[in-house]
Amino acid sequence: MAPTGSRTGRPTLAVVGATGAVGTVMLQILSQHADIWGEIRLIASPRSAGRKLAVRGEEVEVVALSEEAFDGVHVAMFDVPDDVSAQWAPIAAAKGAVVVDNSGAFRMDPDVPLVVPEINPHAARVRPRGIISNPNCTTLSMIVALGALHAEFGLRELVVSSYQAVSGAGRAGVDTLRRQMSLVAGTELGTSPGDVRRAVGDQTGPFPEPVALNVVPWAGSLAEDGWSSEEMKVRNESRKILGLPNLKVAVTCVRVPVVTTHSLTVHARFQDEVTVAKAREILATAPGVVLFDNPAAGEFPTPADVVGTDPTWVGRVRRALDDSTALELFVCGDNLRKGAALNTAQIAELVAAEIIGA
Repeated sequence: MAPTGSRTGRPTLAVVGATGAVGTVMLQILSQHADIWGEIRLIASPRSAGRKLAVRGEEVEVVALSEEAFDGVHVAMFDVPDDVSAQWAPIAAAKGAVVVDNSGAFRMDPDVPLVVPEINPHAARVRPRGIISNPNCTTLSMIVALGALHAEFGLRELVVSSYQAVSGAGRAGVDTLRRQMSLVAGTELGTSPGDVRRAVGDQTGPFPEPVALNVVPWAGSLAEDGWSSEEMKVRNESRKILGLPNLKVAVTCVRVPVVTTHSLTVHARFQDEVTVAKAREILATAPGVVLFDNPAAGEFPTPADVVGTDPTWVGRVRRALDDSTALELFVCGDNLRKGAALNTAQIAELVAAEIIGA
């Protein structure tokens, strides 16, 4: 699709991985946001080339990933596996594109900024490799709220438990949950040791245990000393985004039978004494945050209500019973929107504004 009409002269955007789960949400967001782009080029694996996808009300044909696909591209948003990003992001950057990468390939590279526009938009301007990294979806589900509180109170310690949706494991995760739910629906399963596992058999998909009628205290791959890769991402990425290299962080990641939207319990300790009233004031006015917190009326965030929305939702705001410097929070964020596609699009829009203003 060549740029036409009022789009002439605007930056060209490439969406790499346009046919994936996050890519699908990305195209929806590009159609909903202000139209700042000229051409939007959709790129995917050769087996998807030729497909037509709708974006901005137009049908656009998908082209195969190749070096030539980046000709004339100003910004390239990548949502592909780590190994594909590791190979192709430097190629796109060498062709002159600013790459916004949603994989884990570059997040902890000291020459690649890790950006959340509500917290550290300035970091996007310093990109020695021509690559900007998007944080992990679990980190993104909480970090906007924590960034706002950190700016006021000074964060010094974080203890987090996540309740992660199966879509964090891609389409295979969603398909696995739906298949398992059909197996257990209308049965008395979940009342005897091992009965759910026997019913599910080896159909556990990307998970080590059944997720239907269950919670699984594991997400990611095995890291050192019994930690999971997902837990280490939350720790390392929070430190980098907030500029707190020595922040004390403890994380336990749990997979739950939810399709989309991650939830987290957060115990955050700050430099000085905190008050719930001030915390609520900060959260209520922070960009990208919705304060939804009235337990007496049964009002607090849940994935069933947050799914499909852009903000980080925060509820159950309490001061710790035994520590006047600590707050307890419950947060929810759609892991396919702010957790992936939306934050990537927001970073790309920062770069586009820089290009247009140059």
